Amino acid sequence: MAFSITRAAHAELRVTDLERARAFYVEALGFVEIARGPDRLYLGGLEERDRYSLVLRHAKSPGVTHIAFRTSNPDDLDSLANLYQSFGCPVRWLAPDEEEAGQGRALRVQDPTGLPVEFFHEIAQRDRLLQRFDLYRGAHVMRLDHFNCQVPNVQEASDWWVKRLGFSCSEYTVTEEEPPRLWATWLHRKQNVHDIAFMNGIGPRLHHIGFWVAETSSVLRACDILAALGMVDAIERGPGRHGLSNAFFLYLRDPDGNRIELYTNDYLIPDPDWTPIRWSINDPRRATFLGPYPTALLVRGGGTGRGHPHPGVDARF
Repeated sequence: MAFSITRAAHAELRVTDLERARAFYVEALGFVEIARGPDRLYLGGLEERDRYSLVLRHAKSPGVTHIAFRTSNPDDLDSLANLYQSFGCPVRWLAPDEEEAGQGRALRVQDPTGLPVEFFHEIAQRDRLLQRFDLYRGAHVMRLDHFNCQVPNVQEASDWWVKRLGFSCSEYTVTEEEPPRLWATWLHRKQNVHDIAFMNGIGPRLHHIGFWVAETSSVLRACDILAALGMVDAIERGPGRHGLSNAFFLYLRDPDGNRIELYTNDYLIPDPDWTPIRWSINDPRRATFLGPYPTALLVRGGGTGRGHPHPGVDARF
C-alpha cells in the first residue's frame, strides 16, 4: 500500500452557539480550550500533543463538517488523492491554515460511503498535560479515540476501509440469516479496538465521536457534574459497559444534539494475527454488557427514544 494512515485525529462539529457549547465541553466536561477564532473553538484532551482534537464551528445548524485522520508521511496525501480520484470521488486540497489553524496541507474527500473525510500529516504541537493534575477538570478527557458512523451498506464500507485504506477489523456483528450479513464492524489503525466503526442505518451520518477518559470513575464523575449543573438531560445512555470493545461508556448530547461518547477500558491489539470477534445481532450483550438502560440505541442502528434530532453529515466539503 502506497500510504499509511496512523489514527483518528480530530473532527469538526457545527454548533449554533459557541458560548453555550463551551459551557458544555469546557466548563462541564473538562475539555482543554486551546484557542479560538472568530467562528471556531479549538479543544483537546489532557494527554494529546496535537494542537486540538475537536473543533467547534459556529453555524446555523448542528452536525459534522468532517472527520480527520493523520498519515505517516506528507507524501501519503498525494497517494490518497490518487486513490480517491481513480474511483471518481471528489477531492479538495486545503492549504496550510486555510480552514483550521495550525494544520498543514490537507486533503478533503467525499468518501465512497458518502462521508466527508479529511487526511493530513502536519499539525502544530502543544505541551502534553498528562501530569498537570492541577488542570484536571470534569471527566478528565484524555484524547479522541474513534468515530462511529451509520451507512446503508456496511459491507461496502468495510471493504473500502479494509482493502483500500489498510484498516483491520477487531470485532463485528452479523445477522442470523443464511448467509449471514455484516451488520456492523469495528476497524482500527492504532492498536486498540477502533478508529472508525460502521453500523447499519440511515446515512451516511456520524453517529458519535468517542473520547477516551482516564478511568471508569471519570464517567461517573461526568454524570454527577452534569446533574449538578442542571444538564442531566444531556445524558442519553449509560453509564454502562459494552460487550463489543469491553469499554465503559456514557453517551451524551451537546446542547445542539451532536452526540459524543465518553469511553474507557477497551483493550490492546498489538499482534497482526488478531482474530476478529464475531457477535450475533440477537445477542443483547454486544451493545450493553451491563448497565441500567437496555435501550435500542445500538441495536439494529436504532434511535435513542429521547426525541433528539440526529445531526447528519455536511456533504459539502
